Amino acid sequence: MKRTIDNKVVLAFCILAISATVFFVGFYVGNNNIPEVDKIDIIVNKTGEVPKKEEVSKGNVESIDLSEFWAVWNILNDKFVSSTTTEVTNQEKIWGAIGGLTDSFGDPYTVFFPPKEAEIFQTSINGNFSGVGMEIGIKDDQLTVITPLKGTPAERAGMLSGDKIIAINDKNTAGIAIDEAVQLIRGEKGTRVKLTVIRKGLNKSFDVEIIRDTIVIPTIDTELRSDGIFVLSLYNFSSVSPNLFKDALKKFVDSKSNKLILDLRGNAGGYLGAAVDMASWFLPEGKVVVTEDFGEKNKEQNNIHRSRGYNIFDKNLKFIILIDNGSASASEILAGALSEHGVAKLVGTNTFGKGSVQELVNIGKDRASLKITVARWLTPNGKSISNGGLVPDYKVEYTAKDRENGIDPQMDKAVELLLKK
Repeated sequence: MKRTIDNKVVLAFCILAISATVFFVGFYVGNNNIPEVDKIDIIVNKTGEVPKKEEVSKGNVESIDLSEFWAVWNILNDKFVSSTTTEVTNQEKIWGAIGGLTDSFGDPYTVFFPPKEAEIFQTSINGNFSGVGMEIGIKDDQLTVITPLKGTPAERAGMLSGDKIIAINDKNTAGIAIDEAVQLIRGEKGTRVKLTVIRKGLNKSFDVEIIRDTIVIPTIDTELRSDGIFVLSLYNFSSVSPNLFKDALKKFVDSKSNKLILDLRGNAGGYLGAAVDMASWFLPEGKVVVTEDFGEKNKEQNNIHRSRGYNIFDKNLKFIILIDNGSASASEILAGALSEHGVAKLVGTNTFGKGSVQELVNIGKDRASLKITVARWLTPNGKSISNGGLVPDYKVEYTAKDRENGIDPQMDKAVELLLKK
């Protein structure tokens, strides 16, 4: 086999990850000096000042009849009687109106934050917090657990990928924004949060109480099985993941095995640069890893991210990637690229389908902000990751009962396939 790993420097990545409490579907944010290749899921706009009236596109506003808006504004001001003593300021009404405009686009990842909420959100993506240790997203219009992180309170409490959270501390989550849900779930170490959960295969909902704690996020594990299969379990795509992945591949090469399982189950993603770097160990230089598609309005801006061409393995490599509905974002990019280029087969269940990029724009002098979906990820064959996620070559379920009985049908199938070859 063509397998050598030298001392090439794996590029460092300098985006700040959300190392908080509850992960948001792999959301990430960068600063203004971040290279384009390193952004994934959330990018920060350098500008975002409120335009002057004469700068607003006339074609967009002159044909809009706002008479109904102002009619409702006046009726509310004249007739509304509050059940509390708190009055709503005109500025708060404007924030509410902008929030409603944003919600009308029907995208759970496009969210407007008034100044106070914007400050909380910015803090959440820059800091380290106590929480429960799980990643959540909106799927089928419901708040859904992408994955509980290994060794965290959420995992210990028995939360599973695919669980639907219908209430947080008895607050109904119907129509809730992800960022609001995160704020409700996160909290001080040692405090409790109650989640009301619907789980596939069960007839009724149930409550899970989780004690919040400081979250330490694992990155990678390796194991050389007695049957000669090398298992590499990757839990996230952080700034340190590329070097750790390279070290793990060196262990695989040193083991003299040609049978590799990459376990991406429950890996909700991370840096784009990490995914591209990892794919580069298996693909010739220039091969497409993923395309950042900005849609018809901005087609010329599309970015194609290509393999860096480390490409140390030949056709003797026997390679299986394990995926499930907790595999999202960068996991889907890596698995999709290696699958579509014929390097690896996919075993498990459909992935989560988080294939969009959000831009964080600061709005006005009061520092409100708008998180807006600006692009989507396409696999090398042009498939939108958001459109149902990746479909495995071999569909194998892994149920709660399997876990209770200590069996792993997905791993068993991967081993069966590798030993047959």
